[in-house]
Amino acid sequence: LQFRLFYEPVTTPCGHTFCLKCLERCLDHNPKCPLCKEGLSECLAMRKYCKTVLMEELIARYLPEELTERRKIYEEEIAELSNLNKNVPIFVCTMAYPTVPCPLHIFEPCYRLMIRRCMETGTKQFGMCISDPVKGFADYGCILEIRNVEFFADGRSVVDSIGKRRFKVIEHSQRDGYNTADIEYIEDQKVQGQEYAALLVLHDSVYDQAYMWFNSLKQALKSRILSHFGPMPAKDPDPQSNPNGPAWCWWVLAVLPLENRAQLPFLAMKSLRDRLNGIRRVLT
Repeated sequence: LQFRLFYEPVTTPCGHTFCLKCLERCLDHNPKCPLCKEGLSECLAMRKYCKTVLMEELIARYLPEELTERRKIYEEEIAELSNLNKNVPIFVCTMAYPTVPCPLHIFEPCYRLMIRRCMETGTKQFGMCISDPVKGFADYGCILEIRNVEFFADGRSVVDSIGKRRFKVIEHSQRDGYNTADIEYIEDQKVQGQEYAALLVLHDSVYDQAYMWFNSLKQALKSRILSHFGPMPAKDPDPQSNPNGPAWCWWVLAVLPLENRAQLPFLAMKSLRDRLNGIRRVLT
């Protein structure tokens, strides 16, 4: 085991000093001081650690070269974690769609680390896939962007995220206990002329059908859907203006009582016409 030079040293209320990142990773598993086992729930709740200024100054003064090398390693790691094409963190849980909110409850240590890294790198993004019995997770997913994180005293958190881009998994992998993947982003293929005219007619027709279906639901169910997903997005004047297609399609797919396996093909489709026809079949 190789011990690194202290980086961003912090001292716990019980008087022990650790690298900030090392302490955080220990607290993911147990809210106690790694040395003396004193409870650190208060630190976890406040998310504020005492920076050890004296230790930082001593290292900077007496070990400047080692500190430069240590900083370089840290910056390289952050750059690697910031890549949104290679080794992208994957949360294996539920279906997520572009433009649709996806609230998450984070309690497992590996996902606490994953979410923290997404925040530290500044990308605030990670992939969401459903599980797959053979590969671990599905070949298609959606990038989620973190809008807000609310931490609790025991280290759990509630993450408010929203769907951004769709992707295809090129390679499945793992890092520090959570899944990662090399991915490529997918977009709808645009059509023109007569095909576009037919697409507009289909788009308007399926929108009206979806709108009528939603309004036919019982009030209690409607209220529950609205509080979770927000109102049904308006119809797009140009359904091809967004590379993921109209937002209302994804809202309807999120709201429809479909199994994950039935929802996954919609995410992978590059044809808006096929997606609209699929939604129409489900509604009918």
